[in-house]
Amino acid sequence: MSSSTTPDPKQLYIETVGCQMNVLDSEMVVAALRKDGYSLTNDPANADAILFNTCSVREHAEEKAYNNVLRLKQLKLAKPELVIGVMGCMAQKDQQKVFDRVPFVDLVVGPGQLHRIPELIEGARRGERHQLAVSLSRRDGSIEEIKRSHETFDPLRDPQMRPTPFQAYLRIQIGCDKFCTYCIVPMTRGPEQGRAPEQILQEAKILAQQGAKEITLLGQTVNSYKWVDGDRTTRLADLLEMLHPIEGLERIKFVTNYPKDMTRELLQTVKDLPKCMPYLHVPAQSGSDVILKRMKRGYTTADYYAMMDRIWEILPGAAVSSDFIVGFCGETREQFQETVEMVKRCRFKNSFIFQYSVRPGTKGAELLEDDIPEEEKHRRNLELLDVQNQISLEDNLRFLGKAVPILVEGPSKWSVRKGQTGEFRQMTGRTPCDRIVVWDGNMRQTGEILPVEITDAYAFTMLGRVQTHEVVPGDLQLETPEVLSLESLTTNRR
Repeated sequence: MSSSTTPDPKQLYIETVGCQMNVLDSEMVVAALRKDGYSLTNDPANADAILFNTCSVREHAEEKAYNNVLRLKQLKLAKPELVIGVMGCMAQKDQQKVFDRVPFVDLVVGPGQLHRIPELIEGARRGERHQLAVSLSRRDGSIEEIKRSHETFDPLRDPQMRPTPFQAYLRIQIGCDKFCTYCIVPMTRGPEQGRAPEQILQEAKILAQQGAKEITLLGQTVNSYKWVDGDRTTRLADLLEMLHPIEGLERIKFVTNYPKDMTRELLQTVKDLPKCMPYLHVPAQSGSDVILKRMKRGYTTADYYAMMDRIWEILPGAAVSSDFIVGFCGETREQFQETVEMVKRCRFKNSFIFQYSVRPGTKGAELLEDDIPEEEKHRRNLELLDVQNQISLEDNLRFLGKAVPILVEGPSKWSVRKGQTGEFRQMTGRTPCDRIVVWDGNMRQTGEILPVEITDAYAFTMLGRVQTHEVVPGDLQLETPEVLSLESLTTNRR
């Protein structure tokens, strides 16, 4: 009588930082490794392979990634067979430098080569050291060769890696051709290229079948999306119309947008399709024309304000968020104040504010002097954040007493931090305009879209209670128009 033993499953620990693209990349890598018999662990000490998915947008994120990898030295010494890999944008940018700084790393993989990770891990197990898999640089081949080396449209998906089981990211575009002087993305993610609409549609249907009620379309400049097939051109508005009828799909979002490509056609499509959420993230980066030109952003403040007028005209109930860089090369106090005035005039739902840091490989690093002291950058950051927080609070207070449809994401961060267990928890979810709401609820609400009455509001969060009376379905399509009307926005803007 023969007997056989089943080998213990291999354990994978993965740590992800950075943008939604990185979150999606990690999901696809995990899906591929599951096919090779890996399961996830939350403890690096139990792992057979450890992967760090990294970001290069800010110097701080890079240094943190290096420090996190260096902390594994003792674990690697005690467990030499452990495979350690660095993937993502920092891997593409630094390449051999990763091995120089952290010699015990086994593999370095850029975003365009993530499909090779299973074979690279197996190579490391066979003793192959310092495996480097990166895409071509912008000067190392024909445009088609470079594009193919950055292509990352792997169809494998893993629902367990998503923010929630019913929210999913869907990549429709990779790369960027804008070449802003501060930005490393065109080098780490390669040329801008859209994905075939038929592939996007098929993947969206699979996501809906897996339980995703909300899909967020991803692209570096997502509203620049274009796919040309013969005499047929598909743009983002066309893609939204294709996705809208998918059964089970209830919300569609898209990020990140480029100001000059926010067309009337796209805005009208969002207005006409009830599943398209009236939330738009459109980075401005600066309110000064001098700084915008120095950043090579490709638009003026007049262009940005004209875009905001289009949004308010066509989607008066929409919420717009933005990104800003303070302390960019040569930014004067007066130019910074122009940015403050832009935030006051546009009344963004929220703004992501960053202090400028030099990114090696960019035109900013090559041609411009980083001449604003760090303490001044920090002061401007806090000043702009204070202005934005006051606006966010004022606009959130307008929701008091209003009922808004909330997609319930699950227990709130507070609930998790406090270790709440059982059926009844503090729950959290988002409005169609991406505002965060928390309330005392129960786990059965997770994944539902419920009417929640707002009872209190802060700059970042609103408090509420679930309405128990029947709500007409039409009331759940948009936040009530009178909350953020065109008239009130225009008054505040002036």
